[in-house]
Amino acid sequence: MTSTENQSLSALLKKHNLRPDKNLGQNFLTDPDILDNIVDAAEVKSQDTVLEIGAGLGHLTRHLAGTAKQVVAVELDKRLISILEQNLRSFNNIRIVQGDILQLKPGDLVSEDNYLVVANIPYYITSSIIRNLLESGVKPKRIILTIQYEVAQRVCAVSGQMSVLALSVLMYGEPILVRRIPAEAFYPAPKVDSAIIRIDLYPEPILPTEKRELFFKLVKAGFLHKRKTLRNSLSTGLKWAPEKTEILLSAADINPQRRAETLSITEWLEVTSQYDKIKKL
Repeated sequence: MTSTENQSLSALLKKHNLRPDKNLGQNFLTDPDILDNIVDAAEVKSQDTVLEIGAGLGHLTRHLAGTAKQVVAVELDKRLISILEQNLRSFNNIRIVQGDILQLKPGDLVSEDNYLVVANIPYYITSSIIRNLLESGVKPKRIILTIQYEVAQRVCAVSGQMSVLALSVLMYGEPILVRRIPAEAFYPAPKVDSAIIRIDLYPEPILPTEKRELFFKLVKAGFLHKRKTLRNSLSTGLKWAPEKTEILLSAADINPQRRAETLSITEWLEVTSQYDKIKKL
């Protein structure tokens, strides 16, 4: 963010006697080039409906509305609603909703499938928002998030650096780290850099609901003590004897001495596939 943009945003907040709320993780992004990057990453088309989470002061909302058929802009902070309405009054394709996205159902906000989600979200609720969107009954076709850079790296991790979050995303779609955003692009500047990530969702999750629940049961057990070997961590998480866990891992062609973060999603799927056979032993 340039000093001029910084001053302009500061003046707007001062005009309304407002300060960014640290408890809500408010860091406003107004850099026009980065806002364009976000819209480009979302591949917003004239027929698209966009669900924006965390509309803030409406800078990204305006960019989205310039291309999309409709933007449903959700903002938690009641103080910002009147500013949004004032700043965006020239657009007739924006609907502003005051509320907590974690308490709302996307299907109640958008009236059609294949919508897009674009969000500059607070760091502290990143995992909750991702899970809420992925498990929604009416899923988007694409999710674009501005999140903490280190979290973006975990979401887009490759084998050897896997996490429960990365595997959760991979169950539903393909994540890509689009670009890094320096902290100074925000006002106020956070202590760490951010990143834009894009998640293209599959038409359906890799596994059906029942198998998906088992998959995550095994994954969470494996990551229960991530510094331990899979033999020990899975045994503790599943309450199995180590010898039985070794049989499960061997059946999936996985070395029991490996750690959870080294397994790809394909290998976790194989562990899930073998589970019922070994459970009966």
